[in-house]
Amino acid sequence: MEQTFMKEKKILPLVLSMSLPMVISMAVNALYNIIDSYFIAKVSEDAMTALALVYPVQNLINAIAIGFGVGLNAIIAFYLGAGKQNQADKAATIGTLLSFIHGILLMVICIMGMPWFLKNFSSDSEITNLALRYSFRAFLFSPVINLGLAFEKIFQSIGKMKVSMFSMICGCAANIILDPVMIFGIGFFPAMGIEGAAYATGIGQCITLLVYLIFYFCCSNSIQISRKHLCTDFKVIKRIYSVGISATLNLALPSLLISVLNGMLAEFSEKYVLVLGVYYKLQTFIYLTANGIIQGIRPLMGYNFGAGEFGRVRKIYRTSLTMNVGIMMIGMILSWVIPQNLIGLFTNNSQTIEIGVSALHIISLGFMISAVSITCSGALEGLGKGLQSLFLAFLRYVAVIIPAAYILSRFLGADGIWYSFCFSEFVTAGFAAFIYRKEITEHSPAQGR
Repeated sequence: MEQTFMKEKKILPLVLSMSLPMVISMAVNALYNIIDSYFIAKVSEDAMTALALVYPVQNLINAIAIGFGVGLNAIIAFYLGAGKQNQADKAATIGTLLSFIHGILLMVICIMGMPWFLKNFSSDSEITNLALRYSFRAFLFSPVINLGLAFEKIFQSIGKMKVSMFSMICGCAANIILDPVMIFGIGFFPAMGIEGAAYATGIGQCITLLVYLIFYFCCSNSIQISRKHLCTDFKVIKRIYSVGISATLNLALPSLLISVLNGMLAEFSEKYVLVLGVYYKLQTFIYLTANGIIQGIRPLMGYNFGAGEFGRVRKIYRTSLTMNVGIMMIGMILSWVIPQNLIGLFTNNSQTIEIGVSALHIISLGFMISAVSITCSGALEGLGKGLQSLFLAFLRYVAVIIPAAYILSRFLGADGIWYSFCFSEFVTAGFAAFIYRKEITEHSPAQGR
């Protein structure tokens, strides 16, 4: 089988060859949000605040799409490693259909629920109006997002990382070109403001999906999506959802966290809400290389685990952890050296920049230690241990940080909320190291000691 390189190639070159295209893909994916934010910030600070309020729901849609895709990725890679081609094809076919159904449901639910959601976080009618105008158009593309991410994970599961990279670059390039054209009106395009940003992003996502389909139908692939594999194989469906639901919740929990923290920060000023939104835009870029490495190692972990190569599983984990620690150290350094430049991408308000610089200085203190929980969570998902990964995400985004944010904000004001990020990272890292060690030792006791 053409995937055997996953258990034969040397570890460091293998991790790099799988991860680097995904790092580029993650960078491109991050540009979708960054580009929108950059141009919308030129419209007004109210428009940028509206985007920050919509972000948790957008993140939820992406979390469900990516999370289910992670389950699909892990199961296909496991079946291929175990030599079960028919089961891998079934998983890909069933997973693609379910992804499309998820997209339809998300589109309807999010559009209908957005007015209620916004009432909880802003009483400013102008900001609410802008948020509704943007979200309605952005959410129309939910089925496209879900299908595109399903194909992304399928290609990743068979080691074709460059297909994902190229497809996302095509979509992002379209978004970069269309954003200023559709927001401000250039040529025969009318100026559509915040609605133009939504349309530009949606068109970019359509182009990404189109490129995936071209690669699938025009190139040779070891995974086949076809009607003959479309069946109610509950064992396959259960395996996909067992990882997919956990991965989805793992990715969706930040949306819950942002919403809760927005409520806390609004007590101080809406400028703090804006800063939190800006931070999460920047965080996407700061963490993208680490997340790209995680995306690269998931199929490697799953394939080698399915093939019984437990020693390679452990080496892949250690290599990726070392790389992620180094990457997050660079992120921390940048947050201290050029914080004004980073925050200044999204606002010209000196008071907002001052608040943002303080936030970056404090939050970045937890960047390096966060590499432990990020790597452990990704490795556990690759091994099919979705529940354990979900537990770590629950600690990181809910159980530790929310109580800490509330308590510290009573004593330190808004800065207490920023400090809660660091506190949560250190606590979660300890649990993550223990849980991963326990899981890998149980499956390979000889190598685990």
